[in-house]
Amino acid sequence: MLTMQRRMSRPFLVLLTLPATAMGFALSVQISVLSWILATRYGLHIHEIGLVWAAGPLAGIVGQLLVGVISDQVWIWKGRRRPFIIVGGLLSALMILALPAIGRISHALGFETIVGVAIGVALALDLSINVSFNPTRSIIADVTTEGAMRTRGYTWMQTVSGLFGVLAYAIGALFGNDLLIYVAAVLVVAFSVIPALLIEEPRHLPGERERDVHAAPPGPGLGQLLRILLPLWGVLAYDIVAMALRIAGVEAPGLGLEVTCGLATIVLFAITLSARDRGVEFVREDLVEFRKVLAAHSFSWIGVQTMFVYMISFVQYRFPDLGADGAGRVLAVSFLVLNAVGAVMPAFVLEPLTRRHGQVAVHAACLAVMAAGFAGVYFAGRTPGILYALMAVLGIGWAAIVSLPFAIMSQRVEQRRIGLYMGVFNLSVVTPQLLVSLGVGTLISRVADKGMIFLIGAIALGLSTAGWLFVRRTSDEGAAAPGAAPAAQH
Repeated sequence: MLTMQRRMSRPFLVLLTLPATAMGFALSVQISVLSWILATRYGLHIHEIGLVWAAGPLAGIVGQLLVGVISDQVWIWKGRRRPFIIVGGLLSALMILALPAIGRISHALGFETIVGVAIGVALALDLSINVSFNPTRSIIADVTTEGAMRTRGYTWMQTVSGLFGVLAYAIGALFGNDLLIYVAAVLVVAFSVIPALLIEEPRHLPGERERDVHAAPPGPGLGQLLRILLPLWGVLAYDIVAMALRIAGVEAPGLGLEVTCGLATIVLFAITLSARDRGVEFVREDLVEFRKVLAAHSFSWIGVQTMFVYMISFVQYRFPDLGADGAGRVLAVSFLVLNAVGAVMPAFVLEPLTRRHGQVAVHAACLAVMAAGFAGVYFAGRTPGILYALMAVLGIGWAAIVSLPFAIMSQRVEQRRIGLYMGVFNLSVVTPQLLVSLGVGTLISRVADKGMIFLIGAIALGLSTAGWLFVRRTSDEGAAAPGAAPAAQH
């Protein structure tokens, strides 16, 4: 195994991606099952489903950032990331098993409604996933070199993870979501624990001296961290205010809060993208460019998360004669198609393209295709067949979103603090997710045409595409830059 790791052979790259695959599989199960169970078995309304999904981003804000910082500094069981991967995998499997038992748990606790229990189970599942998600991605940066090899690691991460995501939706479509839950519990445990024990983590990361191992690597102070998060201020402000109103049981009149924070987000987005870089030569840690990555990536997730959370409402609206089981099958097949394309493309299409054209350019092009796909569903997605075809188009952007940004981001920060910055980067995912749960759900519940879900996605992905065009390429984006060597083949 050590020889394969040193050679970065293809079997080792597959092994390296299995912990992230386990967490991706758990997330696929949550996407496929949670909204379906809440809508069809327990009769929750769309705004209640959105509230349950808000638990996930809250868990991500705390879990990934905190675990990222801690995992940069500890050395337990011969690893930085190993203990978090193992513990998170075991907890995730237990919480997956709790999903179909939400009603029984609520009854046993004596609650009149299941919303509180559903939120608790969703929060526990997301906390478990988030305990592992950051380390499963950080470990790839830990054991790969910058440039083409790291891009290869992250594209293989999505290919392997995506193939198992396809398996998840295939099981749900062919055999039902109940069997999917039990298969997931076994797979998550196996793919978390076994690879984590086999992968040898480096004792010292680049830039870290031996005497520094047990010392906390210097990181940004609170003021600098807030400046880094500038493009997310509008979204963060909305999340805080909207969540406080929900907890207080206050319903804001109209959409004034949403409009205000939306305009603020657009202004901060423009300010971030117009910031000047530090010159021709790319410095080792360029937080100006890192901030642009946060800005562009956040809009991708507004569009994608809106689809994930509320697509059950779109399916029920466009295809009212299907019934609960039929709607569940259309949902499962749709996500199966999305993930099938998302699985095949990263290692076999995107990675070769990045060596020729660069990571940023390829990523922006994929998002432009995805924006067109969202618009296509809104205007033409009137039959399941057309919907499936357009979901394949969306899969092109999905393949890029869950693979390339990790390689792009990791080459703009210092590697010995990769856990910290992976957690900060995750805020560009979870704060938009919370916005979708709290704000977009309110908007969609007030409009008759649930196709609005995909119109919002088209706009968000269009803005994200524009944002990525402002992110400057580095000199080590694989072989995209002049004179760079192609990735080694094994």
